[in-house]
Amino acid sequence: MERLQKYIAACGVCSRRKAEEYIAQGKVSVNGEIITEMGFKVGEDDVVRYMGKVILPEEKKVYLVINKPKGCVTSVSDDRGRKTVMDYIKGIDERVYPVGRLDYNTSGLLILTNDGETANRLTHPKHNINKVYVALVQRIPEPAEVFFFENGIFLDGRKTAPAKLEVISEEPPSLKITIHEGRNRQVRRMLEEIDNKAVSLKRISIGEIELGRLKKGKFREMTESEIDYIKNC
Repeated sequence: MERLQKYIAACGVCSRRKAEEYIAQGKVSVNGEIITEMGFKVGEDDVVRYMGKVILPEEKKVYLVINKPKGCVTSVSDDRGRKTVMDYIKGIDERVYPVGRLDYNTSGLLILTNDGETANRLTHPKHNINKVYVALVQRIPEPAEVFFFENGIFLDGRKTAPAKLEVISEEPPSLKITIHEGRNRQVRRMLEEIDNKAVSLKRISIGEIELGRLKKGKFREMTESEIDYIKNC
């Protein structure tokens, strides 16, 4: 027996956290009955449906890295008809989904998988996995602004964790920014709090997983060492 949200993640539908949202929204049924209880457990003989469709655990685990282009949604689908990252994933039979997200106008490294446990590990704040971005900004911050940025900024009434800001070049003004949280538009909003703006923003690494020379809109399978890292980080 295992918890319903863990089972859903093992089926490659979404991460365990997202599965909890779907359960709460009444999108999941077990043996024909809608389940909204987070502690509900299922066995191998139970029939689980998501949005009316029977779901089964994925047998082959897939781990991908994509260089997400600007101007697409980090989602499996979009009700507004916009292009999603899945439009760039071709030739993969297994159903994968994005781990975390990059906003519409941000490009760079994004991980996709059907391994719900690993996805949950990568997104949980307690693991403190560094996410590194390169930002083209309006201007180079003053020392006092760098101090303020690195020591925590209040967003939505909650202070951000310590971050790091480094100057890459003064012309054009470019910064390397390291955070280990994943709040909505966090880097852009933190820059706005010091009266600056990200003209362009690209994520170049998540922990030990690096974007490298992967071209925009292209994806690759993770190496064995990368898979070992994300499973044990």
